[in-house]
Amino acid sequence: MRNSPSLPEEVKIRLAHLAGRRMTAAGILIITARRFRTQEKNRQDALQRLIALIRQAARRPKSRRKTRPPAVVKERRLASKRKRSEVKQRRRSPGREED
Repeated sequence: MRNSPSLPEEVKIRLAHLAGRRMTAAGILIITARRFRTQEKNRQDALQRLIALIRQAARRPKSRRKTRPPAVVKERRLASKRKRSEVKQRRRSPGREED
């Protein structure tokens, strides 16, 4: 796949990422198909899976926009942490003072 002249470079990169361990060091994509009893059906199945993988790699991933959590959510999280801290502090023995 890495040497394929028909695929754009960015698609090759995404395909290699999607393929993971199925891509060899030489850039060959290995798809095993053993779902059917006949060799012909297994070949068609492998071809369909290859096409699906290439189509998935051809789609440009949506870029993630940074968002900030709302102030209410942040305050709720901090209040929860304070409450948890108080519960743990009350469990300590009264004679010990810690920094």
